[in-house]
Amino acid sequence: MRLLTTTILIALLTAACTSTPADSEATTTTAEVTSTTELAGGGEGTTTIPIQVPPQIADYVVEHVQVGDRMMLLAIADNPGLRAQGLQGVEDLLDLDGMLFFWRHDGDAFWMKDTLIPLDIVWFNEDGTYKDRASMEPCTADPCPTFRPAENLDFRFAIEAPPGTLDWITPDTVITYSD
Repeated sequence: MRLLTTTILIALLTAACTSTPADSEATTTTAEVTSTTELAGGGEGTTTIPIQVPPQIADYVVEHVQVGDRMMLLAIADNPGLRAQGLQGVEDLLDLDGMLFFWRHDGDAFWMKDTLIPLDIVWFNEDGTYKDRASMEPCTADPCPTFRPAENLDFRFAIEAPPGTLDWITPDTVITYSD
């Protein structure tokens, strides 16, 4: 029964994600995310589900990331070029919950140059524990202000998402991610 339910759910998600009006096709891109499901009779299976992402970030890997007790669908910015681009030019995250920035060393400051939408950001330490948060508005100044955790730049993860959508994250929240 669980396998049948999972199959029906995947079919509905696929239909919902692939049906777009002709005028919106130019502003969206279909990406894929792999989902692991528990199969009837034991074991696990994987399914690839199409999702809609903004064309500006169509080349990013998209993954489910465990953040506290929630699973978030995030575009992954894990190298200097992807982190520098971030969500510049994006007006709507479509099926994404946000973007995960990941460093193998201490993180960098953020700015909102060429970013069109306001964003909330939450930083996490190397062990995945909460570090700090901020709300950021699109930049209209030159130079743009920078954003960083209050203490220092010794963090490894940051999540950007639309305002208010990260309000559930508390100082007890831990992110689990490995590249």
